[in-house]
Amino acid sequence: MTDDYRPRTIAAHHGDTPASWQGAVAPPIYETSLFTFPTFEAAQAAFRGAAGVYIYTRGWNPTTRLAEEKIAALEDGEACKIFASGMAAVSSALLRFLQQGDHVVAVRSLYSVTYRFLREFAPRYGISHTLVDGRDLDEIASAIRPNTKILYLESPTSLLFELQDLRACAAVARERGVVTIVDNSWATPIFQRPIALGIDIVVHSASKYLSGHSDVVAGALIASQKVVDNIAHYEHAILGGNIGPFEAWLLVRGLRTLPVRMPAHQAAATLVARFLEAHPRVRAVHYPGLESHPQHALGQRQMSGCSGLLSLELDADLDGVRAFTNALRVFAIGVSWGGYESLVLPIAVTNVEMKERGYPLSLVRLYVGLEEPEVLVDDLEQALRAW
Repeated sequence: MTDDYRPRTIAAHHGDTPASWQGAVAPPIYETSLFTFPTFEAAQAAFRGAAGVYIYTRGWNPTTRLAEEKIAALEDGEACKIFASGMAAVSSALLRFLQQGDHVVAVRSLYSVTYRFLREFAPRYGISHTLVDGRDLDEIASAIRPNTKILYLESPTSLLFELQDLRACAAVARERGVVTIVDNSWATPIFQRPIALGIDIVVHSASKYLSGHSDVVAGALIASQKVVDNIAHYEHAILGGNIGPFEAWLLVRGLRTLPVRMPAHQAAATLVARFLEAHPRVRAVHYPGLESHPQHALGQRQMSGCSGLLSLELDADLDGVRAFTNALRVFAIGVSWGGYESLVLPIAVTNVEMKERGYPLSLVRLYVGLEEPEVLVDDLEQALRAW
């Protein structure tokens, strides 16, 4: 992180133009499907790409543009495009660089729907993939073939929270002419900025921390201006994964508090993780913020902090996992994360391929929200006595 990086100021003010909003502190919501023009010449200029002119909200909208400007600045990227979901951003990023006969190298323990894209969707178009242990740079390098176009990373990975050395991965990929994409939803730009480490494209499920209130489904893609312009013209426009103006406005609202929310999540999650690590009914805790995490040193080098999502392995069978989950009173059972509320998700209740992907039956994901951490520890303590 550079000394002149000021995320709180970026979140609060970047892109805002109160003078053009009649002095309003909160931006207006441009809740419109289209924009009209006073003359033939004005419409023609718009279609020829005149700066700051809008045609149709499926392409560009002033409210969504503000969210994009803030996210790009937070990630230290040239440009950003936001989408109707995180998977719309991920799919667009992948499809931008793939065609029939291409190959993708991806980390093994990645988000389940991204995994489905590679396993179920991409083969329809003759696109193959190899899954690797992202902790092993030699394995990553060995998996790259002449037809490899993308190295897809997620640091930390979903569920097991394994890291990749992003700077080293970017260097290996660049030598081979391979594009690097990383899902940065977990750390957010507050704690990790992959573009500064050499990564080409960053994607987010903006439904998570970027919006932060569990009331938005959105995605974001940050890259060079050229890449974003191409994706906006092709994948975003043709696939139609555009976000609505109201959802973009909610995303702007969430971004304003992102830099102050993330340290609170980190402090509470660290306390919770340390409690769980010391508990006799917990076999393992997966959280890069713990000194016992095997990649803790790497995390300290490439991240400035850790977020509120972790997992644990209970010393229990399926009945024990069920009893623990049902005994929780503050942690609600639910998917997703990144909002104000704490959540629990036993992986055994999902349709994730547990055996195939190496997840133990006793694996439980915890999301630490913004409640007092002592309340969360008390809830976990009583639930761990339930079997």
